[in-house]
Amino acid sequence: MTGAIPPVHLVRQYDTHRLILSKYTESVLTRIAGDDDSHLRDLFELDFATNDRLHAENGLLPGIGYHELVFGVPNYRVINAAFTHAHPLGSRFNGPDRGAWYAAFELETAQGEVAFHKATEYAEIGRFEDSVTYDDYLADFSASFHDLRGEALDPRSYVACQELAQRLLDLGSLGVVYSSVRRAGGTCVACFRPALVGNVRKHHRYRFTWSGDPVPTIS
Repeated sequence: MTGAIPPVHLVRQYDTHRLILSKYTESVLTRIAGDDDSHLRDLFELDFATNDRLHAENGLLPGIGYHELVFGVPNYRVINAAFTHAHPLGSRFNGPDRGAWYAAFELETAQGEVAFHKATEYAEIGRFEDSVTYDDYLADFSASFHDLRGEALDPRSYVACQELAQRLLDLGSLGVVYSSVRRAGGTCVACFRPALVGNVRKHHRYRFTWSGDPVPTIS
């Protein structure tokens, strides 16, 4: 990947796929509290004290401003969470202080991306034995993104991409569209602006099962 600013192209793509672990889209607090309303209130107060999305929605997170988040639209919490719960080391096109909405044009590409990253976690402990479910959230895009399709992205390091993403963000970029590193022929988008993640809705749920091999079965 070169250091030049990539060209900007209109991306109009509907039904993009973002797979999110099901455990993150369901409130465990209600299950813990049971029928005890006072206990539930205490749990939500504790959650607020440690929840970056809630901090950002109240103007308390430095990486993204309250004015950039979305409210009053279906699944707005899911959208905001993508930008406020960044990985501690960042991801391909974002640092640790501000997330992005990553999605794939094709379901198979989204599955390939999450399978790779989950398998990397299992490789660190040397055990590929697990079964987890992901919810597929569809979203529509119609925006001018910086176009990196065809660029060779480093499959082992995010450093160059993160540096480019920060430069683009400082220039007011809306996001990037790029070729998937984990599935040949696949296309991904990293949207930098919550307001551009349109018509988010939950689609199907998929189970990924690892049975001793880095490649899972998906049902």
